[in-house]
Amino acid sequence: MHKRFILGIVLLFALFSCRNRESDVVEQILRRQSVFFLEPPSRTPSSFSVDAPLLGNGFTGVALSGPPDKLVFHISRNDFWRLRSAHDEAYPLVLGKIQLSMPQLKGFSYQVTQQLYDATTTASFSRGEQSVTCQTFVAATEDLMLIRLIAEGKERISGSVQLVLPEKSESPGYPEQRESGISPDGIQYIARAFVDSVEIPTRAAAALRVDGSSNGSFTLSPGKPLVLVCAFSSDFKSDDCLQAVLRCVSACGSRRQAQVLKAHRRWWKEYWKKSYVSLPDSILERQYYLSLYGMASCSRDTEFPPGLFGNWITQEIPAWNGDYHLNYNYQAPFYALYSANRLEQAEPYSAPLLAAIPRGNYYSEKVTKIPGGILLPVGIGPLGIESTRWSPRMEARHSDWRQLGNIEAEGMFWGQKSNAAYAVCNLAMQFYRTWDAAFARKVYPFVRGVAVFWEHYLMRQGDRYIILNDAIHEGTIGTKNPICSLGLVRMALTTACDMSEFLGLDADSRKVWRERCEHLSTFPTQERDGKTVFRYTEEGVDWWGSNTLGIQHIFPAGQVGLDSDPELLQIARNTVDVMQRWLDFNGTNSFFPAAVRVGYSPDSILVHLRQYVEHTYPNGFQKDNPHGPENWSTVPCTINEMLCMGHQDIVRLFPVWPHTSDASFHQIRVEGAFLVSAALRDGVVREVTLLSEQGRDLTMQNPWRDVPVMVQASNGQKQTVQGSLIRMKTVSGLIYHFQPVYAP
Repeated sequence: MHKRFILGIVLLFALFSCRNRESDVVEQILRRQSVFFLEPPSRTPSSFSVDAPLLGNGFTGVALSGPPDKLVFHISRNDFWRLRSAHDEAYPLVLGKIQLSMPQLKGFSYQVTQQLYDATTTASFSRGEQSVTCQTFVAATEDLMLIRLIAEGKERISGSVQLVLPEKSESPGYPEQRESGISPDGIQYIARAFVDSVEIPTRAAAALRVDGSSNGSFTLSPGKPLVLVCAFSSDFKSDDCLQAVLRCVSACGSRRQAQVLKAHRRWWKEYWKKSYVSLPDSILERQYYLSLYGMASCSRDTEFPPGLFGNWITQEIPAWNGDYHLNYNYQAPFYALYSANRLEQAEPYSAPLLAAIPRGNYYSEKVTKIPGGILLPVGIGPLGIESTRWSPRMEARHSDWRQLGNIEAEGMFWGQKSNAAYAVCNLAMQFYRTWDAAFARKVYPFVRGVAVFWEHYLMRQGDRYIILNDAIHEGTIGTKNPICSLGLVRMALTTACDMSEFLGLDADSRKVWRERCEHLSTFPTQERDGKTVFRYTEEGVDWWGSNTLGIQHIFPAGQVGLDSDPELLQIARNTVDVMQRWLDFNGTNSFFPAAVRVGYSPDSILVHLRQYVEHTYPNGFQKDNPHGPENWSTVPCTINEMLCMGHQDIVRLFPVWPHTSDASFHQIRVEGAFLVSAALRDGVVREVTLLSEQGRDLTMQNPWRDVPVMVQASNGQKQTVQGSLIRMKTVSGLIYHFQPVYAP
């Protein structure tokens, strides 16, 4: 008993010391990762702020635009939508703007710095000895934004701040309710509500207080800070959102502000500790963390995940209704969150899918006569709203769409049957990386419905199953065996099998699903540029000059990897060679990880990845691309796969990374519910540890080839394993340390 107590104290002290060291390391990395904006956004925001500084807490998004004398904070929320199931009638809404006017600053220099470590944004404006600093953060643990203004120099700076609703001309004319004004104690407020001609009423509000001002006017005296407090809410978060924000702002005095800032910093400190990497290329490293900063800023509301433009909507109606586009756009922003161990940001993903199950059942039976299946159109919204549903208004404007076969029943499918299967990708990523029973039970009804659909939709042809009348690209009606769908269907059926077995459900259906997988058609190929490459369909479209649909069976569907047949792997590498879609309008986020998954040249990948990063705005959005956050996954997902790949039931360390380049990572999450850490220095893998969350069996490629490996668990047990693959049992909650018995 005494020995166990001493061992427990030693392990606890070691774990505490390790955590402190981890915190120090990630802080050192993040402290050097400031992001600079050296001029105001180059254009007036349209659907969303393409190149503006972005702030948020996963519920409220704020985008900064305008010159020093006329700053504008654009406000939108994840949960503020117009909710009506019809095309162009369901979309996220603008809540309002904070207009900060300081006329004396006209002609001042402009610099905005975003410190990623504590998620603070500092705007600095100066001319000669006169300067004004505007420090802002959207609180991580409250729906609050604090703006701190301070002037330095000889002059006093006069200004005003106004909280305003979007101009009427910016909205499409649907009936709404508006409120704005100033309360008796000098608090400005706005509120918007859509309660007429909608299926679900929505209302959101904001309130703003300027210290010492009853009407928004102020004067900055040199060296004396002025604080602006703004609160946000919706009727999804409170019984009366307007009264809630008024109370919140009224109660947020200096002591409360200090508490909010302390909690904000603590949340971000813990967020960065969940996993991190250290890279030799500071440009790639900054984009890695900037991408994770962006997703933390827009994805935490469990009922309202971010749409096409995150939560930075600046104009109605946004392009493509700013909805959840299911033929990759909705899925892509989340890709990196699973390996980066940011499950809180990934959690909202499943909500609209589960809410769409009844409509998916409807289309499955209505369009294909398959009861109990799930078939979804291209675009959905939150809470079961269908953002692309056909309506009389659309019939009058686009009757040709139906004639071309792009509309089936009331659904906008563009010929694609694979949208729901595509939606399973992210559910599979989280399931295999967590083996969390509660998560599996929650999402299984959706996964099962997709499996039921494909169980019946696949057609038997000889000794194989084929896919007919499923478009590879929007509008390519009538193709046979589109390669993307072949990968997605195999992934969805396999996930349904593994989930059902894990949960002890649907044993009879599982046999059928496995049989379909075993006899599903192989991936079609062709000769192109003197190489055997994948063909986009078996019959129909052979190639596409843009997009990356020809490799999405590799990623995100995950059906080709380093343990695949060597001939298949070579075809995959050839396809990457011929496609060269490193800077793609749609598919960059899948092309890079696919190249890693098949072992493409790591030096080539890193060169192209650096070029990709150099083709982004300071906020991380890709230039010449209208799709917003979806490419935030590109760098972290690619880097994580290069450093630590857990795929096809094998964990590989630095599998597609140049071994002449030092790097390290901490707690990358891989399949099997393992959190892995390691370093590569001087060409040698070192400091390998693995936390087993669920106690599953481990197969890991020996980082030291055939050198025997000593494995020591955090409970004190040791074992030596040999061979090119380390195979061992693990215990839930234990940490395993691996080191070569003899120096390699």
